[in-house]
Amino acid sequence: MKTKGIRLLGFCLFFLAASCAEEQNFDQYDDIAVVPEMEAAMLYMETPEEVLNEEPDLTFLSVTFDFLAFQEQFVAERILDGSLIYQLENTTSKPLRLSIEFLNEAETVLDTETFTLDPAPTAILNREVVYGPAGKPMDILRNTVALRISGTNLGDTSSVSGEPEPKFVFRSTAKFRIQLQ
Repeated sequence: MKTKGIRLLGFCLFFLAASCAEEQNFDQYDDIAVVPEMEAAMLYMETPEEVLNEEPDLTFLSVTFDFLAFQEQFVAERILDGSLIYQLENTTSKPLRLSIEFLNEAETVLDTETFTLDPAPTAILNREVVYGPAGKPMDILRNTVALRISGTNLGDTSSVSGEPEPKFVFRSTAKFRIQLQ
């Protein structure tokens, strides 16, 4: 009798386990959408106040350089949206203006970001520029092959800040979502 009870218990447990099992769907991989958000540093520039005072024409920065970050076909086709984040700090005695121009292959200006900073003491200027459906067109970035950056001293060349190590600092980062599949 004891063995019949054990067999009946084993039989019930088998059916209980079988009734709780669900058919597995291994085609779920096709339904997965992987959209990582990627963030990377873009530019960093630092200019001490003594350099600002050495420039008689008051232009302390004028540079054009290749910027092909969005030219890679994989990135250009799969980028969904994102933003460029700028951070500017001025601890000098000068009011300053910085312009960033986005250029295409024909050196036509696609977009411009301009920043004006008061002399120290001021707060750090933060600006986020959104690209994609909620912001500027993604084609600006997709067609950019160069950046032209210009910095102008809007003050004089003789004053000196009372801050320790006065300088102008420009930082930028890019943060974008890319569809992997």
